[in-house]
Amino acid sequence: MFNGSSITQFLLLAFADRRELQLLHFWLFLGIYLAALLGNGLIITTIACDHHLHTPMYFFLLNLSLLDLGSISTIVPKSMANSLWNTREIFYLGCAAELFLFFFLISAEYFLLTVMAYDRYVAICKPLHYGSLLGSRACVHMAAAAWGTGFLNAVLHTANTFSLPLCQGNVLDQFFCEIPHILKLSCSHSYLREIYLLVVGACLAFGCFVFIVVSYVQIFRAVLRIPSEQGRHKAFSTCLPHLALVSLFISTAAVSYLKLPSMSFPSLNLLVTVLYSAVPPAVNPLIYSMRNQELKDALREMLTGCYSEAINFLSSSAKQLPCNPGQAQPVF
Repeated sequence: MFNGSSITQFLLLAFADRRELQLLHFWLFLGIYLAALLGNGLIITTIACDHHLHTPMYFFLLNLSLLDLGSISTIVPKSMANSLWNTREIFYLGCAAELFLFFFLISAEYFLLTVMAYDRYVAICKPLHYGSLLGSRACVHMAAAAWGTGFLNAVLHTANTFSLPLCQGNVLDQFFCEIPHILKLSCSHSYLREIYLLVVGACLAFGCFVFIVVSYVQIFRAVLRIPSEQGRHKAFSTCLPHLALVSLFISTAAVSYLKLPSMSFPSLNLLVTVLYSAVPPAVNPLIYSMRNQELKDALREMLTGCYSEAINFLSSSAKQLPCNPGQAQPVF
């Protein structure tokens, strides 16, 4: 028998027992992590440096990239380290910190996607009021509300989850600390408080989902009334990437948390968890930049400028290098 005070560490789920598969998991997660760092880093840098992208849509996209970087950096490096060093341990406080940060960032991302749906609704359905409804101060307030709501949500769930007495050991059936798997370790009936909080959170999430659906119904009705094909294409190109992100986020999370017990298999659970926790931060930059010509042009211009500056720097540095007498002077 265990209790919460006697547990100093948890044992996370190992992806495989064979060393070759552990290393395969390490390299796979390393590739996903580097892709997320590169994609989101490029989007953040491009939006921050290009003043043409200092608009509400790209401001929210910058916040989304920051949340993606934070969420994947919370869970993936620890899982990579465990596979590389063939260990499963995570300290009690480390588990609490991981759960808090991941829940905070994921919750904030979902609320931010809701705000982004409102941004697209105003831009397409009420374009004449876009500047007044989504001024710089309003955008900052909405982004801060998304971050703050996610923070408060994470504080409540983390404090309540780790105040429960744990009587079922310290082995988590997951590769990172997640609330449902910690609740499985709690004593009988002591987890009902957290269940109530999860139900309230689920109702809030469902309310956001309804808001997104209603917003996009109005958006599609407005787009279909645009007379020119070019205008419809431009409108769709700004809202379809966001709709794809929302669909990926909600579908993978829903399958993970709402699947039937008869569908619960260790390999399936692991695959679904990776799909909703690690894959979206890596593919979100690709989804958002695929149909966004303005962002692609800004990114291409930034990379071209960086390349030209690097060539000029190397050329000027080479010209300043001293040459030994009798040797040919470098020509550039």
